[in-house]
Amino acid sequence: MSRIDSNRAPEPVGAYPHARKAGDFIYYSGMGPRSRGTKEIPGVELDAQGNILSYDIETQCRSVFNNLKMVVEESGASWSDLVDITVFLTHMKADFAIYNRVYAEYFAEHQPCRTTLEICSLPTPIAIEVKAIAYVGK
Repeated sequence: MSRIDSNRAPEPVGAYPHARKAGDFIYYSGMGPRSRGTKEIPGVELDAQGNILSYDIETQCRSVFNNLKMVVEESGASWSDLVDITVFLTHMKADFAIYNRVYAEYFAEHQPCRTTLEICSLPTPIAIEVKAIAYVGK
């Protein structure tokens, strides 16, 4: 089993790698919308205490999928190797339609299995996180 760390994707917010390869599978850790080297979150406005004042779910979705794509490429896999996607949203009713539209753009030709869940919160002030699995066997 090998550890995969990206030099382009945002740093993990805890003690875990961006991904791990185990046999013919690559398991990607949850990915948020931050950019590497900054704590700022694209599309999010915070107050002085770090509470969300407003956010743009489309901006966050695009950032999340671009971050995942960087790690997928750096892991030696391709977008078409993704077989399973799990997405966590903090506001399903308000954000699902926009998220679903953006998701369809990124996965227009290749459509892995997908699960979308609503959760109360995420570890940082974000509205979306994505987790994925790729198959890189023959």
